[in-house]
Amino acid sequence: MSFNQLVAKLILFKGNLTFAPMDFNALIELGPIQTTPIELIAVFFGLLSVWKMKKENILVYPFGIINVLIYVYICFQTKLYAYAGINVFYAIMSVYGWYKWTTKDSDARSARITSCSGKQYLFYSVIILVIFSILRLLLTRLTDSMVPTLDALTTAIYIIAMLLLAFKKIEHWILWITGDVISIGLFAYEKLYFSSLQFLIFTIIAILGFLEWRIKLIK
Repeated sequence: MSFNQLVAKLILFKGNLTFAPMDFNALIELGPIQTTPIELIAVFFGLLSVWKMKKENILVYPFGIINVLIYVYICFQTKLYAYAGINVFYAIMSVYGWYKWTTKDSDARSARITSCSGKQYLFYSVIILVIFSILRLLLTRLTDSMVPTLDALTTAIYIIAMLLLAFKKIEHWILWITGDVISIGLFAYEKLYFSSLQFLIFTIIAILGFLEWRIKLIK
């Protein structure tokens, strides 16, 4: 075959070549578990974000922003409306936390790991209770959420966890662990099994992260 004939065949082949758009909501069978491409992407960036959080690495925020924006879409699809809202809040708080972690104090030092005082414990506990009560009322009366209590509870916990993360308060790990344990069952109930597995891994990393941050705090 001459070069010109080869070129002609390539041009003809290219002319008949079509690309089907990828369906990010198409089901994928991974053994006994079903998932979707978009859920896999969200889980991947979520795990990266939590690992970077454990290491007190600033990349926790850009990876986290990608994860939460994807979950806004996923949660609306599964009627986890409070979870969708909290992920919008996560995106905003990630930008704020990114700023706080990179801002130096008057002694040119970055934010350091600290612990909450007794008054702060009480204050944040009351805030979680208030947020939970408001969200549960809204979810019960205004949406068709099937799990308003758990949805509202985890959302309230995560809001304060995200705030404490921005201030590098070690107690944020305790809130993540609590919320993640609840979320394991919640996402499994919604048949988002890879997300449920993600929260199981989150729980393990959060426990390790708490221990690692505690050593840094003591030093």
